[in-house]
Amino acid sequence: MSVARLGSAISAIVPDETNADRPLVEVHGLVKRFPVRGGILQRTVAEVHAVDGVSFSVRRGETLGLVGESGCGKTTVGRLILRLIDVTAGRISFDGDDITRLSGGSLKPYRRRLQIIFQDPFSSLDPRQTIGDSIGDGLRIHGIGTAAERRLRVAQMMDMVGLQPYHARRYPHEFSGGQRQRIGIARALIVEPDLVVCDEPVSALDVSIQAQVLNLLKELQRELGLTLLFIAHNMAVVEHISDRVAVMYLGRIVELADRRATYSDPRHPYTQALMSAIPLPDPDARRKRIILRGDVPSPVNIPPGCRFRPRCWLYQSLGRPDNCATIDPMLDSTVGEHQTACHYSDQSKAVLDQAAAEPA
Repeated sequence: MSVARLGSAISAIVPDETNADRPLVEVHGLVKRFPVRGGILQRTVAEVHAVDGVSFSVRRGETLGLVGESGCGKTTVGRLILRLIDVTAGRISFDGDDITRLSGGSLKPYRRRLQIIFQDPFSSLDPRQTIGDSIGDGLRIHGIGTAAERRLRVAQMMDMVGLQPYHARRYPHEFSGGQRQRIGIARALIVEPDLVVCDEPVSALDVSIQAQVLNLLKELQRELGLTLLFIAHNMAVVEHISDRVAVMYLGRIVELADRRATYSDPRHPYTQALMSAIPLPDPDARRKRIILRGDVPSPVNIPPGCRFRPRCWLYQSLGRPDNCATIDPMLDSTVGEHQTACHYSDQSKAVLDQAAAEPA
């Protein structure tokens, strides 16, 4: 098999041009609950509402940033889409096919098209395997090419991510954190997937290395036509790489909008609080800092009404409206494709501007 034919064999199923405008991934009402067991018989005594009714779509070739505090469920969403864990309720559609309940052999063709870059590049690599073998595992598992052709493809992919050919014979412990993440990227892209879930791929790296990895991902996305679901808790990182941004809080998306709209005109009080924490490069610039009081409620015991209410500064400013305590706001469109899950999102900016105008 020639290199050209190998590349053709590796390529994912080419979608029909008539479906070019259809989102690559569509998630509807996604729910994941983990049982909490107790007692001598280890019966289920409660449930962790890790993901609680999440819906969104990812368009071909775009990067959707999924951002939120630790424990909000964003990593669980990524693993559900990849079918690494089973769905409690809801539906996952990939390229028009419902993959929610697929398993075993029927799911294997989609494994090539759905890949992940893990947060910790060291623990995700086999310490007993050379990185050349680790990167080429996907080709071997899916029976792509001969051994010689797989070695050639591994060398090509290593070159694309900035690794040297002699690195293929080394082991994970011989590399720095940034190099290990490049190995993880090469391993994910070796089978030329359609969607790559990036699970906080730069959070464990130094700031200078973060920029290199982010720029590498953007370059590879352009060259390979990748679609990315980029999971992070750093708002500045998400702004750098994303086309659209979904903000999660306690298992649910509370704001979904274009990147420019999210950062220039955030509408949900939680998003506004996150934005206020981003450092400004101008030392003379001033921004009203929003301090969220208290801790995130337990996902085992979700508060009634709006789940952000116990920490919401807008709820306090508006005199604790009754509907915030009784009615759970759903994600709804306010301006174009700018969606928020807040009863008073249209008033949040005015309240924030008034607070900023008051003397400190």
